[in-house]
Amino acid sequence: MLKRYWNRGAKQKFILIMIGLIVFCTLFILRDDYQPFLLFLRKYLFILILFGAILYLGLRSFRKAASAVKKILRGIVALASIALIYVLFFNVGMYDYIQTYNVFNDMNLQEIAKLPLSRNERIQPYNNIKTMAYESISETQEVSPPQLVRVDDRNQWTMAVQPSKEYSIQRINDNIEELFSVSSTSPSPRFANENRITATFSIGESLAFSRNTYNAVVQRFNPWQLFNYEPHEAYYMKNDEGNWVQVVSLIKWKGFFFPYPTFGGVMVLETGEHDFNDYLERLLIGKGTFIAAEDVQKYPYLTRQNTLSEKVSRLQATSMMFLGGFTDPLPWNKKTAVKIPDLIEDQNQQPFVTDFKFSDAVNNAYDGLYHWFGLEPIGNERTSLSISVFIPADGSKKVYYYNHASRKEGLAGVSAMPAKVMESKKSYDWNVNKPVEFRPFIRDIAGKRRLFMLSTIAAKRENSDQFDGGSTPDLALVDVSYKDVVWIDAKHPSQWNAQILEQLGETWQASEQLSDEDLYPDRLKIDAELEVVKDSSTVKKDSMTIVKDSMK
Repeated sequence: MLKRYWNRGAKQKFILIMIGLIVFCTLFILRDDYQPFLLFLRKYLFILILFGAILYLGLRSFRKAASAVKKILRGIVALASIALIYVLFFNVGMYDYIQTYNVFNDMNLQEIAKLPLSRNERIQPYNNIKTMAYESISETQEVSPPQLVRVDDRNQWTMAVQPSKEYSIQRINDNIEELFSVSSTSPSPRFANENRITATFSIGESLAFSRNTYNAVVQRFNPWQLFNYEPHEAYYMKNDEGNWVQVVSLIKWKGFFFPYPTFGGVMVLETGEHDFNDYLERLLIGKGTFIAAEDVQKYPYLTRQNTLSEKVSRLQATSMMFLGGFTDPLPWNKKTAVKIPDLIEDQNQQPFVTDFKFSDAVNNAYDGLYHWFGLEPIGNERTSLSISVFIPADGSKKVYYYNHASRKEGLAGVSAMPAKVMESKKSYDWNVNKPVEFRPFIRDIAGKRRLFMLSTIAAKRENSDQFDGGSTPDLALVDVSYKDVVWIDAKHPSQWNAQILEQLGETWQASEQLSDEDLYPDRLKIDAELEVVKDSSTVKKDSMTIVKDSMK
């Protein structure tokens, strides 16, 4: 048909050429819009080919059938085969099951015999940081999802102050002009002055059309990457020259049979104004500098950093259920199978980005940010801590895990933590206060490396889905071995060890037959810290008495 139209004359040839150019330009410019469809084909190509082969063989057999009865029977068999495969893979979950097994086989796992030490503990939980950020901006603004990253060798919550999605004009015209960068170790982070960074980005997560982070990054992909990569989370950090950049984590899909997501590197977006040249670049070739996963370690600012998509790390942690073999998670086994415990009340689920010191635990692991998971038995009624998983947050290949269950440590898991914290403070109104984000706190105390769960108490207003950010939140430490709770002072982290020893020291001594020297290897230092704690408590009581007397 097209050939006959082409041969009619020059006018028809010109029309076909123009239509072809328009179609090509449209497909080229709008590739960010149909890229999700290309990814869909990439993810389910094997299943689609299987369905196509069954349909082809079924129709072929249907046509060759001699009688109507045979035609009907063969048609039913073909349709039943497709329905069976669909139910088995998607309703029963075998597709996700095999995909997760592929993730497990792809991981470079290393079991460790000693837990790393945690350090630079973050005080405020994710949702409190987000709430406090929204308390510091105007009506037409919003903040990007806070991300915990390394900035100048300090752990900071960073986020962009960007045009709100409810205001379309600002999303089209405005740039991102400001970033928040607040300390994760501060009990009372300030969203003012030195923590408000002036930085102009023409690309942002809330911006519209080609200025949207997702669109700009996808436009930068080459044809092969359009089928295999997808942008996920955006992080704001400093590069090696000390300039602020937007780093977009990329997910790469690997494998033909049951493809699975892996860390695909990053796309780095630099600061810049929105102008005509910038518009043409975004429209035609996108924005950003692609750094492949294997090249990330060549850039110091991307090492020991947090750039790994949580979608990837959660699937890696989930795949630990195959530690006992391919069939272990099946209903009739489940001897060592584990799961990620997601707490209903906690709006920020695992992983928790935590700073660990591995230098005295594992020789080939770096000291820095990791995605931590505390895995529990796969059944709903079992709440013990089975495995601690440490996934390098910079996308490094090796994944470390510590098997608590095989060592018969009998530790309480994350699911058991909320009840223990609430039971320890019966005077609290737990309808409006919630213990959230139980993250690891690991210290060498009393001659032993001990694991606690650190939780922040967050307030939640009635009829609200968000936690309110407190200026100085209450903190609770749970000894996962003895199941005891220690309430610590958020403003004095240097006194936490002393507070722990004051409450739990005698219990450990009696249970573990420890000597005074084992319990207090540095007695003078501990006594000094305890005196500081007692003095601060006395001053607090005296000040309260003065206030009461003045009120009288």
